[in-house]
Amino acid sequence: MRKLGILAMLLCGVAIQAQSRFDKDYKAVESKVIEWRRYFHEHPELSNREFKTAEKIAEHLKNLGIEVETGVAHTGVVGILKGKKPGKVVALRADMDALPVTERNDLPFKSNVTSEYMGEEVGVMHACGHDTHVAILMGVAEVLSKNKDKIKGTVKFIFQPAEEGAPPGEEGGAALMVKEGVLKNPDVDAIFGLHINSQTPVGMIRYKSGGTMAAAQVFEIKVKGKQSHGSQPWSGVDPILISAKIIDGLQTIVSREMNLTNEAAVITVGKISAGVRSNIIPESAEMIGTIRTLDYDMKDKLNKRMIEMVNTIAKAYGGEATCTITESTDITYNHPELVEQMLPTIKRVAGAENTVLQKAVTGAEDFSYFQREVPGFFFFLGGMTPGNTESFPHHTPDFRIDDSGLLLGVKALTEMSLDYLNSNKTPRLEVKPKG
Repeated sequence: MRKLGILAMLLCGVAIQAQSRFDKDYKAVESKVIEWRRYFHEHPELSNREFKTAEKIAEHLKNLGIEVETGVAHTGVVGILKGKKPGKVVALRADMDALPVTERNDLPFKSNVTSEYMGEEVGVMHACGHDTHVAILMGVAEVLSKNKDKIKGTVKFIFQPAEEGAPPGEEGGAALMVKEGVLKNPDVDAIFGLHINSQTPVGMIRYKSGGTMAAAQVFEIKVKGKQSHGSQPWSGVDPILISAKIIDGLQTIVSREMNLTNEAAVITVGKISAGVRSNIIPESAEMIGTIRTLDYDMKDKLNKRMIEMVNTIAKAYGGEATCTITESTDITYNHPELVEQMLPTIKRVAGAENTVLQKAVTGAEDFSYFQREVPGFFFFLGGMTPGNTESFPHHTPDFRIDDSGLLLGVKALTEMSLDYLNSNKTPRLEVKPKG
C-alpha cells in the first residue's frame, strides 16, 4: 500500500509539473493573444482574401525564428518549428477567414469593414471565431518557440484560408492546402485543431471520438414541366407541384430510411425558384439545398435514394427532374485511438470536470480534409462567459466570445503537441476515410 501511495504521489507530481512547466510563458502570452484576437476581429477579411491577416501572422512567426512559407492555397501561412531532438511531426491548424455578416454590438473592437461578396457590398465580421483561432495558434507558436529544447520532433503551424468556402469559381480551404502538399515535407503524423464555441462556458472543452461534425453536400434539383395558363393546369405539367412533392418525399428518406439511432442525417431545401407571374404555370423549377451526414454508409445510401426518388416522383406527375450532388466538406472524423491517447492531456489542462463528452453536431468543418490524410483530433473550446444567460449563435450579427477563454486553447494545443511528440504511440489510418 505504501509503495502504491508513493507511486501515486510521483505520478501526481509528474502531472503537476507537466501542467505548470510553461506557466510563466502562458502568463506572458495571454495579453498578447487577446490583443491579436481583437486586432483580427476589428480587421476581418473574407475567404481567399486574408492578405493583411496572413502578413501579420507571417511577421510574427518570422520574429520567433520559425521557418515560414506564405501564399499556400492563395493566402495560407505555414510555419515549421524543429525541436532540439528528432522525432515525429505534429500539425496544428487555425482558420483565418471571416464572414459576410454586418456586426451588431457595442464592442470597442467591433468590425466596421465592408467588402464585396457575390456582387454585393456586405459587412464583414468574424462571426464564427476564426479570429480567436488565429490568435491562439500564434500564442502556441510563441510558447513553443521559447522551449525548443523540450520539443522532440517538429511542429507545423497551419494557418488556413477559406474554411467558410472559396468564392465561386475558385479553389480554396483545407482541400487545396492538402492538394498543394501542406501535410508533406516534413510528413505530418497527426494533426490537432480546435473551434471556439459561443454556447460552451469558458474553461470547458468538449470532444467526441469518431464522427464529430457532419459531411456537408450541396444538391441542385432541376424540374422540367410544361408551361400553361394558370387557369388551365390540365393543359400543362406543373413543376412547382412536382417540386413540392419532391420536397415532401426527400424528408421521408431521413425519417423512414435512415437509422437515426446510429447517427443524425439532414436534408434541407434552402431555396426554390420558379415562375414569373401569378397566372402562369412555368416550364421549370430549381431547388438547392444541403445534406448533412455523420456516417459514410448512411451518406452513400442517402445520396443514392435522393437521385432515385427525385427522378421517380417527377415522372409520376408527368415531368422530368435531375438531382446533382456535390461535395462541400467531408465528415470531421476524430481518430479514436488518437483521442484516447490525448484525452489525459486535455483532462490535465482543463480539469476532468471541464472535459465533456458531447454528441455529434450537424455543422461542418473542412478540417475533415486533413483527417482524411492523417489521424486528427478536433475539439471545441468554451467561449461563453460563465453564468451568462444569453449567448448568440455562430454566423449571426450578435455573436461574441469571452476573451478569458483563449488561454485554455493555447495551453491545450501546446501540451497536446508536446505529449504527442514525446510519446511512443503513433496512431495510423487503417483505412483512408472515403469522401
